[in-house]
This record gives sequence, structure tokens and C-alpha cells, in this order.
Amino acid sequence: MAHLVPVSDPADPRITDYVRLRDVNLRKSLEAEHGLFIAEGEKVIRRAVAAGHPVRSLLMARRWADPLADVLSGVEAPVYVADDATMESITGFQVHRGALASLERLPLPAIEDLLSGAFRAAPGADGAARRTPPSRVLVLEDLVDHANVGSIYRCAAALGIDAIILSPRCADPLYRRAVKVSMGAVFAIPYARMANWHDDLAELRSAGFTLLALTPDRKAAPLDEVPMGARTALMLGSEGDGLSSHWLDEADQAVRIPMSEDAMAAGVDSLNVTAAAAIACHTLLRR
Repeated sequence: MAHLVPVSDPADPRITDYVRLRDVNLRKSLEAEHGLFIAEGEKVIRRAVAAGHPVRSLLMARRWADPLADVLSGVEAPVYVADDATMESITGFQVHRGALASLERLPLPAIEDLLSGAFRAAPGADGAARRTPPSRVLVLEDLVDHANVGSIYRCAAALGIDAIILSPRCADPLYRRAVKVSMGAVFAIPYARMANWHDDLAELRSAGFTLLALTPDRKAAPLDEVPMGARTALMLGSEGDGLSSHWLDEADQAVRIPMSEDAMAAGVDSLNVTAAAAIACHTLLRR
């Protein structure tokens, strides 16, 4: 087992990676500067390590050393142990799952490489030098809630979506809450981030994708009735406004999830974005 290093001072500079984990602005700055992210809980830590993310350090209650012994034996990073009160002082909340890991981010593929499969799989993931080109892709425009992004990744991975593409302003899938909500599914599905919101949809069309824009507009075609091409990209919009007019105009087809007529009469005309994503992914894959 790795050597355990006791920590009792919340100001110890060795555990700077874990400070104030609920301070979004601080975490964005710190994690971007150091190229790191935080995984919380045994299952998520295991999935992050298996996906090939190098471990910077771990911070945990001593009782978690035995359940994670096999993981600890395989890393050379320091393993800091602290009591619950010290961990709460460091992180800013009660760490119910008892174990945290600071890991390094891996470079994201370019959209062109993601769509062609011409990028290496994460070390330790499947060992493949090249992935199969994706045929079913989600494209997320300006989803800013980390929990929603994490939930969508979990749905996408569970239902068999091949890849995800994020607009420049989408929330970070490796932010702690997104990783936690996804239960580590963010490590199971490849993704890329656009550099140019206005023009980068053209890359998907050039790669042979049909662009479907999910909207509550009743004039849109029901998703389960739209013919599916060999390569399909389903576009989902932000939590409040949905897809922008520009992206709607760029789409090949606007599609909707049919709502109950009784619900429509009562003023319920749409689903939240995570529920819509789950239904749309299921529809996309079963066809």
C-alpha cells in the first residue's frame, strides 16, 4: 500500500488542490492554471484512474485506505489522510464519500479528430490506438449547469451515444459536481470542445452528419418519425432559452419529443434538458 501522509492543518500547502471545492470561481481558476480536476468517491476515482488520468494526489479519511488499497498500490502520488473535521475545513463541505483525488486533465481531441476516430484512446482505457468513427453524437449549446452536463453524460454513455461536442460556453464536464453527478460517465465517452460557436457546426456537416435540432416547437417533426442517416448529430440547447436561432437555422431538421395533449392544455409544453436528453438518446439509438 502507498505511504499515508497525515494532514491536520487545513492551511497545509500540500493540499492546495482541494481547497474550497464549492467556490466555483476559485476552482475554475485553480484547475485551469494547474490542469487538474477533482474526483470524489471510490467509484469515480476508480473510473478516472482507469481512464488514464495521472494522479497528482489523494486526500481521504483513513477508513478509505483499505477499500482503495488496490488503487493506492498502483500510484506513486502522495496519499494524504485527515479526520472528517479537517477535510471539511479544507474542502468547505462534509465529504460524505470520504475520498478525493486530484488528477491531471488529458488533452482534448480536435473536433475533426474526434469525428474521424483519429485520436488515441486514453492510456489504460482500452489500449486501442484509434477509436471507431462515431455515428451518433450529441452537440450541447451553452449548458451552464454542471449537474445537467453530468446527467447528460451519464445518459449518453448509458444509452450508447458515441461522442459529445460542447459549445465554447458549456460547463466543464470535469468540474467536480459534473463528474460526481455523472458517476464517472464523463470518462466513458469521448468529447471535444468547439473553438468557434458560429462556424464549427460546419465541421459536423462536412463529416457527413445530419444535424437535428431538438426543440419544443410543435411545428417540428416528431423525433421518432424522422429518418436517421448513417451519421446523426442531435443538438441540445441551454437550460432556459434552448437552442439559439443561429443553430436552429444551421440544422438540417428541427425535431421534437411529442408531449401529451392534456399536458399541453395545462401549459406543460416541454421537458427539462436532462429528461429530454435521455428520451432523445434512447430514440436516436433504438433507430
